[in-house]
Amino acid sequence: MQKCQRFLKMTCGKPEITVTGKSALRFLKIICMSAACLILLRGCSLGRERIEQVKAKRAEQVETKKVEQIEINQWEQSETDDITEKKESENTREEMLDLRDAFNGINGCAVLYRPLENKYFLYNKDMAEQEVSPYSTFKIISALIGLHNNIVKDETSTMSYNGTQYPDPEWNENLSLQKAFQTSCIWYFYQIINGVGKEEVKKELSELKYGNCDVSEWEGSMINPYKELNGFWLGSSLKISPYEQIEVLTKIFEGKTFYDTEDVETLKKIMLIQDNKEGKIYGKTGSSANGEAWFIGFTEIEQQREYFAIYLNDSLQGSQISSSVAKEIALKIIK
Repeated sequence: MQKCQRFLKMTCGKPEITVTGKSALRFLKIICMSAACLILLRGCSLGRERIEQVKAKRAEQVETKKVEQIEINQWEQSETDDITEKKESENTREEMLDLRDAFNGINGCAVLYRPLENKYFLYNKDMAEQEVSPYSTFKIISALIGLHNNIVKDETSTMSYNGTQYPDPEWNENLSLQKAFQTSCIWYFYQIINGVGKEEVKKELSELKYGNCDVSEWEGSMINPYKELNGFWLGSSLKISPYEQIEVLTKIFEGKTFYDTEDVETLKKIMLIQDNKEGKIYGKTGSSANGEAWFIGFTEIEQQREYFAIYLNDSLQGSQISSSVAKEIALKIIK
């Protein structure tokens, strides 16, 4: 009986073990092949990721090189412009003018510049070289900065009125860039400047060499009752001389800045105050309540420009001093 049992174990158990072993081997092969496939797939995936990373890095390097090249070109252009300006400055001529009749007893100065002759005409030179607040003449620059940074697109760009009853009724509505410039609306340009931001404004003023380029008193000195009617350009930190006003205007309208021609043309549109057979006059006024007033701009006859800056500072006749008076004096001189 025991011999029979041993025989059955030997004969019947062996096939069972053999079948189980073959199945296990087959299963092991499947696992190994699956693992190999997974490794290969993972390798391909990592390879693709690596390729994408390399491509991205190369693209970034190319873009960096482009930016660096642009910066180098700008620097080289700046150096060239500085050399040109230095040469022009060395060859600049000046002529003193007697404009006492035009000023009619008002304390002020005048600077005129003819690019073709590279010649300045000056009245009260010492005063013309003193840096003072630009007041609303700065709207020329803030408009251009706004156009350059796409805060406004063109002369029709409108900003919304907030409902405040301002002292000038013309400011109490939605305004286009052109209307805001013509009415010298402070809140409109306050929005532009804040939209651009302090660092960019500082950068562009520095590139223009706009007076002392000081925007440290960003919110202004509160010379007006509403926050949005104040700013660093209104009796505050930013200062520029009449002489420097001419230099900045010349750079802009003689094409010696980084600003697009289209933006400069839009600026000309909103600055135009007279257009007749005698030529065109472009300008912007500015004033304070303490006897200061400006009128700056240029005349254009057959593409030939002559720049001017009139500045009045007469506290003794404060109530009589206004931007309109500065404009009248300028028109007498440039005709």
